Amino acid sequence: MELGNLGTIDTVIFGAYIVGVILFGVWIANREKTSTASDYFLASRSLPWWAVGGSLIASNISAEQIIGMNGSGFELGLAIAAYELMAAITLILVAKFFLPVFLKQEIYTMPQFLEERYDGTVRTIMSVFWIALFVFVNIATVLYLGALAIETLLGIDLIYGIIGLVLYSASFSIFGGLKAVVWTDVVQVVVLMLGGTIAAYGILSVVGDGSVFTGIANLYQALPEHFEMLFEPGDTYLDVASAHELSTGVTPYGEPTALESGAEVKSSFQLLPGMALLFGGMWITNGYYWGNNQYIIQRALASKDLAEAQRGVAFAAFMKLFIPFFAVLPGIAAWYLLREQDPANLPITKADQAFPWVLANYVGVGFTGLTFAALVAAIGSSVSSMVNSTSTIFTMDIYNKFINPEATEGRQVRVGQISAAVSLVIGAAVAPALDNAGQVFQVIQEYTGFISPGVLVVFVFGFFYRRGTAKAALLVVLSSVPLSWAFQQLMPDLPFLDRMAFIFVISALLMVVVSQFTGRKRLAPGEESANHKTGGQITNRDSHEKLIKDIKLRNGLCLAVIGIGGATGLRLLLQPVPGIPLWMSIIFLVLSIGVVALIYTDKTADDYKAIDLHPSLFRTRMGFNIAAIVIILILAFLYTWLG
Repeated sequence: MELGNLGTIDTVIFGAYIVGVILFGVWIANREKTSTASDYFLASRSLPWWAVGGSLIASNISAEQIIGMNGSGFELGLAIAAYELMAAITLILVAKFFLPVFLKQEIYTMPQFLEERYDGTVRTIMSVFWIALFVFVNIATVLYLGALAIETLLGIDLIYGIIGLVLYSASFSIFGGLKAVVWTDVVQVVVLMLGGTIAAYGILSVVGDGSVFTGIANLYQALPEHFEMLFEPGDTYLDVASAHELSTGVTPYGEPTALESGAEVKSSFQLLPGMALLFGGMWITNGYYWGNNQYIIQRALASKDLAEAQRGVAFAAFMKLFIPFFAVLPGIAAWYLLREQDPANLPITKADQAFPWVLANYVGVGFTGLTFAALVAAIGSSVSSMVNSTSTIFTMDIYNKFINPEATEGRQVRVGQISAAVSLVIGAAVAPALDNAGQVFQVIQEYTGFISPGVLVVFVFGFFYRRGTAKAALLVVLSSVPLSWAFQQLMPDLPFLDRMAFIFVISALLMVVVSQFTGRKRLAPGEESANHKTGGQITNRDSHEKLIKDIKLRNGLCLAVIGIGGATGLRLLLQPVPGIPLWMSIIFLVLSIGVVALIYTDKTADDYKAIDLHPSLFRTRMGFNIAAIVIILILAFLYTWLG
């Protein structure tokens, strides 16, 4: 099958599925009443564990995973799967240490928590950051990749594909709120997992002469470099888009190329810097995404209770282990089948076309339409999730706070609907600008990394550093973007995961040092409210249970600093990166040791908004603990075998 020609049967199945999902979403939106803010933004806090887990994966698995990661698998190999595999452990940690605090506070948004822990200024700044990130990076990139898949398989111009996805997402998410988004997610995650598996089975069977397992073995034998899980500084890959441009002499826009010979060979290590995938910057990427990202964490906030939320997150963690089978292996198989051809004559002119090419050529009639429909539906699902979270933050953290603090529940819902529509339109306007971005998955990771180190520090230290102050948090969030930009310009050879680790350590240092000079002593028990929402104070003084010992909190913070900053410095010392001087790794280590020393020697009083954490808050059930152990053992086996 040629690209741009889906076929009659597949086109009918594709259209029927999309229409069916739209009708289902509209039915849910009309059946479920969304008269209150809780109904619209948090699905009335009534989601069962399987809906939480399914919606988490449906919101997460979208164009950037299926198309973007297969594109990275096409050029880089299985190492890109670290984003999925390490996410499984991250989800377990988030469920155990983050969710108990969030659900205890009954918050709607991440910025709301920041005001309760710090102050309104931190909340407002982060609200603006998140809205800009969701609209200009997340929504725009997902719309672009989805439209690229539609263009590749259906031959529809990119701009019309973007418009179609906007209309699809708007059809139920704007009026139905989170309930409509989540229940359509539950349907779509089943079809998407099935469709992705069918696609992987189709191309792997071709590679293995009818056997999937033989196909994987043949790939492993023929392309050992594509199964490296941890790259070395000298490892490179072929940038297909640049190779095609050099071979034809013109850009995708028909202009003479400015590239020179050799520009098509790029560093794999720059994108996936070796052990940083296990220790270092990867923890920032995953910790921020799964623990502090509104459109992800909002599903858990909408669960029935903490136990139900933790079961749902553990369920999602197990599904993450399976995702590389259809989100990476088809891309590797595509490279296997095309690697001998002239780059000028490849049917793929950019890496992100790998998965649509697989669908067009190696999935059976009927299944191609179903798989493609599930992919497009999941793209719409992710967009809907991002749009709903954008409208939640705008309504709860900006409109309610600054524009109309006395807004009725109905008015809040209407504002949420309007802001959702506006965010879709802006994202659609930005999406076409990504047409020459290469591996868009990597673009998302890098630019999200401009704010994620500072945000993660503010949240983690907000939980476990009782002396952290609002002024320190404000400085951290304000400095994250300029520091990231400065290091990107001054040290372009430093891999972005390592840059994120360095910003994390600097942010931690700022949090501790500034807090020591700006602290406001906590009031005596008799002078403060027992209600954590009174005065913005997060406390629980009516409980007779002892607090978690301060030394345990310090140990946890130091472990985070060592595991991210110290590990990165040590790795750079033992595994030097070309273009990065030795003193950089020494600074990493010195800063990490300095932060650890400051944490252990800090004698200042607790901040007046410090969180009272009791041991019972973090107790988990036996089933959750067993799931965590099994996930860790599976990952240990994979990295030992392939590492």
